[in-house]
Amino acid sequence: MTGMTTPLVVINVVGLTRGMLGPNTPEINRVAGDGFACPMGTVLPAVTCTAQSTILTGKLPREHGIVGNGWYFRDLSEVLLWRQSNRLVQGEKLYETARSRDSACTTAKMFWWYNMYAPVDWSVTPRPCYPADGRKILDSYSEPPELREELQAKYGIFPLMRFWGPGADINSSRWIAEASVEVLKKHRPSLTLVYLPHLDYNLQRLGPHDPAIAEDIRAVDAEAGRVIQAAREMGAEVVVLSEYAITEVSRPVHINRELRQLGWLAARREPTGWETLDCGASRAFAVADHQVAHVYIQNPADIPTVRQQLEKIPGIAEVLDRAGQARYGLDHPRSGELVAVAEPGAWFTYYFWLDDRNAPDYARTVDIHRKPGYDPVELFLDPELTAPKLRIARRLLQKKLGMRYLMDVIGLDASLVKGSHGRLPTPGQEEDESPVFISSSRSVERDSLPMEQARDVLLELMFSR
Repeated sequence: MTGMTTPLVVINVVGLTRGMLGPNTPEINRVAGDGFACPMGTVLPAVTCTAQSTILTGKLPREHGIVGNGWYFRDLSEVLLWRQSNRLVQGEKLYETARSRDSACTTAKMFWWYNMYAPVDWSVTPRPCYPADGRKILDSYSEPPELREELQAKYGIFPLMRFWGPGADINSSRWIAEASVEVLKKHRPSLTLVYLPHLDYNLQRLGPHDPAIAEDIRAVDAEAGRVIQAAREMGAEVVVLSEYAITEVSRPVHINRELRQLGWLAARREPTGWETLDCGASRAFAVADHQVAHVYIQNPADIPTVRQQLEKIPGIAEVLDRAGQARYGLDHPRSGELVAVAEPGAWFTYYFWLDDRNAPDYARTVDIHRKPGYDPVELFLDPELTAPKLRIARRLLQKKLGMRYLMDVIGLDASLVKGSHGRLPTPGQEEDESPVFISSSRSVERDSLPMEQARDVLLELMFSR
């Protein structure tokens, strides 16, 4: 490291808002006390992959191309969510610019998305192994490869089942924090990006106003505190930020069921008896992503009619054509011909079947890659199961014995979800409906910060001295 670069540690505490700062956040408060805290503007859609890409490139989705947590790949006729290749992100990233300014600048990317093949020095991300016999073996991907072995030898295999699904809890964020501290102390990167997802879980399960959220805030603050302490010991500046705020919801909107009943969406009856979404045969269908849905339409002549019909669906606040998408910087070729935005209190399911008996087998499992849309119901065990833990134990025994099994413990009741995100904040509610930007240095202080300007502020913290 040369003398021109100030070390910087950026901690992404997902779901944190300025309004949460207080008695439950003593560790983060100390960062704000040394510097400042302000609301940060977000982008549409306000979801993980889009927000992180904007923070790292300083660009809107029309330029970096990450129009959601996934999208419809038209040439494949497939919906693909939660891809991991960094090469999907168009534009120069923060760590690339930092290295161009100082060739000795190094970066550690700890669980931020689009981690694989990122041009950084150290990185870790979840990456299960899928043998040909259908098993799923918990594992991670790292660069360099031996970093995975070092971290797993010390902290165990990354607890993927605590990272997402009904068992998601503080243990995944704790593992990430411990691993990040290890990398900080051993390698002393110039730039370290740390992802702590804990607040995402109960904010969606319980909603932001549930009293239990206070304990979640305290828990993630303690894990952030581990990283903050390690950063201070190496003389680094610290930024704590978030990607979005989670707001209360009570109205699931089944946009694909509506499109199917209107005759636009095609479903295929499989030999097994269940149905799957036939994207390539559909005249119109939606990729649901929290409170935003990209609607893909085969024939441009159908766009006005589909738009008119979508605008009549209760729970949809706005339907954006290409001109409307341009107002939000979302007019990229990967976007749908139309983009639907939910009303406050509403969110979009991916459900396309009209009878739960015809739901595909993956619908009742945690399967973020096979489902053609985001499914927060994966955070809940099916309340209709009389003994869910016994069912899980039975499935795990089947797995251990080498038998075929289906971990079918997720329900189909979308009303369970109490929190969501994706739409832009309500004007006047930025304290509670916007992400936050907290810096240990007053040198970059401001009253508010557009998300696309966060990259420049981070560079200023690294290179202003």
